[in-house]
Amino acid sequence: MALVMWRYLWRVTAVHRSETDGTEQDRPPPLPADVAEGLQRDEAGVGPLLRRRYTVRITGASATPDEVIARFAHDPNCGAPSEVAVFEKVDGAGEETGVGDEFLIRMPGPWNGPVRVIGREEDSLRLATLPGHLEAGQIEFRCRTEDGELVFEIESWARSGDRLSHLLYTKLRLAKEMQLNMWVETCLGIARDAGGRARGGVRVGTRRVPEPATAPGVAGRGHGYAAPDSAPSRQPSENGGARRHGAA
Repeated sequence: MALVMWRYLWRVTAVHRSETDGTEQDRPPPLPADVAEGLQRDEAGVGPLLRRRYTVRITGASATPDEVIARFAHDPNCGAPSEVAVFEKVDGAGEETGVGDEFLIRMPGPWNGPVRVIGREEDSLRLATLPGHLEAGQIEFRCRTEDGELVFEIESWARSGDRLSHLLYTKLRLAKEMQLNMWVETCLGIARDAGGRARGGVRVGTRRVPEPATAPGVAGRGHGYAAPDSAPSRQPSENGGARRHGAA
């Protein structure tokens, strides 16, 4: 924990934050029906829904977007800071990561977060929370090329998982700052792992939606959504592969 705080206080990379009011267009993408069973969905959470995007531009990278995501999907710890989060695969056959696989993200304190892979494309990896996670929602990691540079993004759609999490995250802001530090460091770690360096710092855009969705976000009945800032966005594709493993 001390190392986490030291890195947070002495980080030299600029972090550009913005926060605005969100709309119904900021609801999470629909869940693929074949992997939706047993998930901790955002509508089961507490407090406002936050749509947050972390963006880093990477210059001088030796890897392609597909290679960045393939490497991260194979071993998420290649980018995540080990003193903040360690990904442990707890359900899934073989070394490769596929739809239906499950991970436990081990973090300092009582923050361990179980997740399931619900989408895997060449340039993206999408996870959803399972019961017991600090949050209720989804998160996607993706990479693309833009103006000769790599752009790596982490985008999440989530509410607090329960009232205690809501207190720590929204009221005391402790969990919020720890989470921000974790994903900012992941962006910087991915830049290094890709053989490049971050240019212009890390941008963190948040859109806050005060009321929960009125219907579950299951494929075929989900919500549209718009970008949290001026950066380009695309709707995550839904890998409809057959689910291989049961819920945690």
